[in-house]
Amino acid sequence: MWSIMVLLSLVLSINVDVSNGGVTSVYVRNPEPSIDMPLEAFPSPPGFNAPEQVHITQGDQVGRSVIISWVTPIKPNPNFVRYWEKGHHKHMARAITTTYRYYNYSSGFIHHATIRRLKYDTLYYYALGHGSVTRRFSFKTPPPVGPDVPYTFGVIGDLGQTYDSNQTIEHTVSNPKGQAVLFVGDLSYADHYPFHDSRRWDTWARFVEKSTAYQPWIWTAGNHELDLAPEIEENVPFKPFMQRYHVPYMASQSTSPLWYSIKRASAHIIVLSSYSAYGKYTPQYRWLEGELQRVDRSETPWLIVLLHSPWYNSNNYHYMEGESMRVMFESWFVQSKVDVVFSGHVHSYERSERVSNVQYNITNGLSVPAKDPSAPIYITVGDGGNIEGLANNFTEPQPRYSAFREASFGHAILDIRNRTHAHYTWHRNQDSEPVAADSLWLYNRYYYPEEENTGASTMV
Repeated sequence: MWSIMVLLSLVLSINVDVSNGGVTSVYVRNPEPSIDMPLEAFPSPPGFNAPEQVHITQGDQVGRSVIISWVTPIKPNPNFVRYWEKGHHKHMARAITTTYRYYNYSSGFIHHATIRRLKYDTLYYYALGHGSVTRRFSFKTPPPVGPDVPYTFGVIGDLGQTYDSNQTIEHTVSNPKGQAVLFVGDLSYADHYPFHDSRRWDTWARFVEKSTAYQPWIWTAGNHELDLAPEIEENVPFKPFMQRYHVPYMASQSTSPLWYSIKRASAHIIVLSSYSAYGKYTPQYRWLEGELQRVDRSETPWLIVLLHSPWYNSNNYHYMEGESMRVMFESWFVQSKVDVVFSGHVHSYERSERVSNVQYNITNGLSVPAKDPSAPIYITVGDGGNIEGLANNFTEPQPRYSAFREASFGHAILDIRNRTHAHYTWHRNQDSEPVAADSLWLYNRYYYPEEENTGASTMV
């Protein structure tokens, strides 16, 4: 009788463990709605035709080039950038200058200058404008690409320009570790306003300049970058975004700036477009198929993917919107041993277990996510602070693939230490910057495919 009771107890305990997911944080954020800061909060810098909205990104495949972008509101000149190392002569690079119209809005003069053949791991200064309206900034190039090169990325998504967004940016700027930012889409939320008020593209770029002018942001397009508005005869998708934010897509053999890759330190970063065609034999499909074959883990052990609409999400908000892309590409990610996938779109935070849902075939009927040591961890960081507010309607019970989730605004840090280990942390806005609300040691899938201690319950 005693042995039967023990056996029954074990069965019940196993059933409880299997049915439970990970951790749903009990932290309750102030439920006040997010409010956009007024346009007047983002004035242009002083001086006639002063350069503004300055931002940089990587300008080639390996980190020896930088694209510097800025806007002059009144005149197209000066359209060049001066740059130098401390104690060295100044050099000059000319920009490509464009403008565009969107409904009743006319942009300023948008400049994109690519600086090439830079030294690795070197601090550069650069200046825009001339005379009394000259503005000076700086950036540091990454170290050479290599398997054990440490590097630290900030990770932000769905930022917008609210008071909560401001907290996110202030935390990101104050974090001394971040060397570049992985941005997973949804920038200005200009389309939230009537006629897609494009003035919000200008104010957003002024708002984030304190970060984007000094460290490269790696751009991903989200749904709020589509800016499709047939009712006002705006039928070209991604028009403001692609005019303003240039990326080095041709360096990775891509045919579109909406999907591309870069290498930085020990990471190979692939950017995908959730809102461009990705079905079989489309340009994005063909490019990704070839790109995964070009990844050299002996050179860049860490394989990171950025996309906007999450594949694994246990929030009722945007639930399963990334499913068709998951079905198309998940098996490739597992075969390639992708380490981590960052996404946005859902306005809360969630981290998954290493799972895949690729077991299904017509005879076995297995169609639920299962633990998979070759699969990525999926992290949703659509919690930048945008005007649409938090997504606080999680599905219950928490599914087994979900390791940690919380409805708060914040940002993340990915600190790569060597070819085997990276330390990941997520920071909510309500805490001081050193506090990590979620953290995990990530083990590289190629060099050290051991199981991480996720803090969640055991999966089967």
